Amino acid sequence: MLDDHKRLARAVHQPALVRLHRALSRLPSVLTVMNTGAHPDDEENEMLAALRFAFGMRIVVACSTRGEGGQNALGPERGAALGALRTAEMEEAARRIDADVAWLGHGPDDPVHDFGFSKNGDETLRRWGEQRIVERLVRAYRQYRPDVVIPTFLDVPGQHGHHRAMTRAAETALDLAADLSAFPEHASLGLRPWQVSKFYLPAWSGAGYAYDDEAPPPPATVSVQVAHRDEVTGLAYQQLGEWSRAAHASQGMGVWRDKPVDHWSLHLKRWADGSPTNESDIRDHLPATLADLAATAGLTDAPAAALREAQERIDDALAAFPDRQRIGVSLSRAAHLIESSLKELDRHAIDLIGHRLERKVRELDAAIFEATANTARAAFKGACHPGASIGLEVRIDAPDLAGWVAAPRLPEGIEAVSVPREAGHFEYSISIPASAPLTGNYPEAFDPMGGNGAAGIRVSGEVDGRLVRVDLDPEEPFRIEPSRSLSLDPAIALIKAGEPASGIRVHIVGAEPTDWQVPDGWTMQRQDGGWIVEPPREMETGVSTLVPIVDGRPASTVQALAYHHIQRTSFVAPAALKVLTLDVALPVDARIGYVGAGSDNVGAHMRRLGLHVTDLGEDDLTAGSLSGFTTIVVGIFAFGFRRDLQAATGRLHRFVEDGGHLVTLYHRPTDGWNPAVTPPRRLAIGSPSLRWRVTDPAAPVTVLKPDSPLLTYPNRIEAADWQGWDKERGLYFAAEYDPAYEELLCLNDPGENPLKGGLVSARIGHGRHTHVALVLHHQMDKLVPGAFRLLANLVQPA
Repeated sequence: MLDDHKRLARAVHQPALVRLHRALSRLPSVLTVMNTGAHPDDEENEMLAALRFAFGMRIVVACSTRGEGGQNALGPERGAALGALRTAEMEEAARRIDADVAWLGHGPDDPVHDFGFSKNGDETLRRWGEQRIVERLVRAYRQYRPDVVIPTFLDVPGQHGHHRAMTRAAETALDLAADLSAFPEHASLGLRPWQVSKFYLPAWSGAGYAYDDEAPPPPATVSVQVAHRDEVTGLAYQQLGEWSRAAHASQGMGVWRDKPVDHWSLHLKRWADGSPTNESDIRDHLPATLADLAATAGLTDAPAAALREAQERIDDALAAFPDRQRIGVSLSRAAHLIESSLKELDRHAIDLIGHRLERKVRELDAAIFEATANTARAAFKGACHPGASIGLEVRIDAPDLAGWVAAPRLPEGIEAVSVPREAGHFEYSISIPASAPLTGNYPEAFDPMGGNGAAGIRVSGEVDGRLVRVDLDPEEPFRIEPSRSLSLDPAIALIKAGEPASGIRVHIVGAEPTDWQVPDGWTMQRQDGGWIVEPPREMETGVSTLVPIVDGRPASTVQALAYHHIQRTSFVAPAALKVLTLDVALPVDARIGYVGAGSDNVGAHMRRLGLHVTDLGEDDLTAGSLSGFTTIVVGIFAFGFRRDLQAATGRLHRFVEDGGHLVTLYHRPTDGWNPAVTPPRRLAIGSPSLRWRVTDPAAPVTVLKPDSPLLTYPNRIEAADWQGWDKERGLYFAAEYDPAYEELLCLNDPGENPLKGGLVSARIGHGRHTHVALVLHHQMDKLVPGAFRLLANLVQPA
C-alpha cells in the first residue's frame, strides 16, 4: 500500500487525476466568499487561493470595471481594446484559482467604467452613478448569495478613488440586498433578497509604491491561517495566488515568494446576527458543511439525516482518492441524498439553504464526471460570422461508461444538426442566420465550472441511476464576428496646416470598401491596390473622420488578442481613418533614435509628424554608433522591459555628454529606474505614485521657464496647447533631482500642492537630458494637437 505522499506524487503527474482532485476539493464546504474590487488585478489572489483550495469555499470576484483606463506593459492595446485584454486576463487569473467573476461594468460605453486614475471616492461615485453601482452589487449579492464579503482596499484618503468607491458601495449594498422592497425588479430575474452574514475589511494597509493610505488599517479581529501546502502543486497558497496574479501580465503582476507565510488578517466590521463577536476562524458561526446544514432550524428529520449521510459519503470520496471507482460510487450516493433532501424542504428551508444544496449537486456532478472521463474537449470549426455554416466537434474519453450525450448550447435563433459519429465522438453542423448579432467584446460573467460565453456544450449521462450534467466550454470562445472586416494602414494621419496638402495613401487589409463616408470637400479614389485620400485645398485644424463602407454599412476592424497567457480571443471595433490637421513646425536637422517597449505609439506618431526616426534595437544600443543621432527618445516603461537598454545606460550618458539630447518618457519606480544610475544625473521618481500625478486633464498649467527653447522652438507652447487633454495630465512625476535640472512647468490637482517634476531638463556636458512625466503618448493617441506640438519641441537637438 502506498503512503499518502507517494499516492499524491503519482496522482499529480496524471492530468485526469489532477482535475479530479481539484473537483473533489470543492466539496467540503458550502460557503461562498465574495471579494470586491474596481479593476482586474484588484482581487486578493493569495487569500482567495487559500479559501478555495485549503477550505473548499466557493470564491467570487466582483469587479466594477474592465481596466480599460489603465496601462499596458505588453503591447499596443489601449482603451476599449485594453479592457477586452484585461477581461481575458481576469478570466485566466480566476481559472487558475477556480473563482467566479461577476462583472459589474461593461466597458467604456457603460457609465461604470475605468475612466482613469481617481484620487477621490466621491468623484468616482458621481461619475459611475452611486445608485447604479450599488444596484449592481445588490444584484450580485442576490445572485451569488455570499456568506462573506471582503473588499480588497480600505475607503481612506490616499487610496485610489475607484477602490474607495467600491468598498463604500459594497457596504451600502449589504442592507439593501436583504430588503425585499429594494430593487423589486430583481424578482423578474429570479433573484430573492439575501442577507450577507459577515462583512470584513482588510486589516492591512494598501500603501505601497502606488498608494499612500493616510489612515491606519482597522485592528485584526480574525486571521485566515493555513499551516499546510496545496496538495496538487506543493506550493504555499500565497505562491499559488501569485501564479493566478501573474495572469495580469499587461499590468506586470505576479512575483515569486521564496518565503511565503499563509496568513491574512481581517477586521469584522459587520455581522448580520448582531454586534461583532469573538471568532477564531472566518467560518465561525456559519454553516460550513452539509453536516452543519443538517442542524438548520426547522429542518425535519428525514432531510437532516440525508444531509448528514451525504457529508459522510463526501468524506469517504475524499479519503478514497485516487481510486476513481470508489470515488464515483460515494459521490453518486451523496448526490442522490442531497436531491432527496431538496424534495422535502419547505419554502422557508429552500430560501435558507436551497442554493447551497443545488450548488453542491452541480459540484458533485463535475467531480463524478472527472471520476469517469479521462478527457473531454470541444472545438468550433470554421469562420464564425452572420450567414456562415460552421462545425462543432466534441470528444469524450470515458471508456467505462457509454451513453454520454453532448448537446450544443447556442444563442437564440441558431440551430445545430447532428452528424452521426462513433461513441464518444459528437459532431454538429451549425447554421448562423445572416441576421445574427455580433458577439460583444465584454462577457458578463465567468464561471470556472463552465457555461461561459455565447455558446458551449452541455454534457449529460446516467451514472448509478441518476442524470449527471456538466458544462463544457470550447477550446476557444464562440464569437460571431463580421463576415468581412478590414484594417487600415495608416488608421491615423497628420496634415500640417498652412502647407500644401498632399494625398494620403491608405492600404486596406481584408475586405475592400465599396464606398466611404467622408466630410465635405474630401475625395477618395483607388490607386495601385490602395486608396488615395485627397483633403480639401483649404484645411481647417481639427480631426476629420473617414469611414470605409463594406456591404452597405460602416466597416469593422477585428483585432486578435493572442497572448500566450490568455485564451485566444478578439476585439471588434469600428474601422475609420482619422486625420488631424494641426499647426506644427518641426526642428531642423533632428535625427531621432527611438527606444520603445511596445507600450506606446510614440515612434509611429513621430513618423507621422514627418520626423526622421530610427528604431533602436539591441545591437544599436550595445555596439552601434549613436553619434548619428541628435536625439534619443526612450518610451514609457522601456528601462523596465528592455535589458539591453539597462545595459546601455553608460553609452547613453556618454551620448549626452558628447552633445546628444536624451528624452525619457515616464517610468514607474519599479521599471528598472535607479535614480542614481539610470538618468545622466540623479533623478528620483515620486513614490507612492498617487502623490506624484495630476489626474485632472484640465488642471491649470503654469509655465515656469517661458523662454526655455523646449517651450518656444520650433513651436511656442501656449494655453491652447493644454486644452482638450484626455484622462490626465501626467503620472510618476519626478520628486527629487540634481540641481542641474530646470523645472519648466508647475501643475496640480485641485486642492493639492503644486508639482514641478512633470517636465524637467538639464544641460549635461555638451548635451541635454529631458525627463517627461506628462502623458504625451496617450494624448497623441487621442489626437490632441498640443501634445504633438510639444513633442516636436522636446526632440530638438541639444
